[in-house]
Amino acid sequence: VQLQASGGGLVQPGGSLRLSCATSGSIFSINVMGWHRQAPGKQRESVAVVTYGGIPNYAESVRGRFTISRDNAKNTVYLQMDGLKPEDTAVYYCNVQGHRTRALSSWFNSWGQGTLVTVSS
Repeated sequence: VQLQASGGGLVQPGGSLRLSCATSGSIFSINVMGWHRQAPGKQRESVAVVTYGGIPNYAESVRGRFTISRDNAKNTVYLQMDGLKPEDTAVYYCNVQGHRTRALSSWFNSWGQGTLVTVSS
């Protein structure tokens, strides 16, 4: 299973960006899709996750500013980021968990390559 993330870039404080992560490969079902980030010198942290049914969960630091969504028909997850702050600067990674086949043993946990978000004036 491969993930292709896109949408990062340079934005001024208060601006917006939309990240996308498309999934390809042999997939039977996808359970949780999410976004994580890693700032320079810091550990990777969870930003937002969404279940198959569309129920989101956000880190406290982004709640009210970021919105995660998914298109199950396209196996794609999005992260709309509004009101960006300099502390949001990080490499953002998408993560997808599911099954390749009906077999429970076919569970996978895949990561995208990361896309850089820089918030600076």
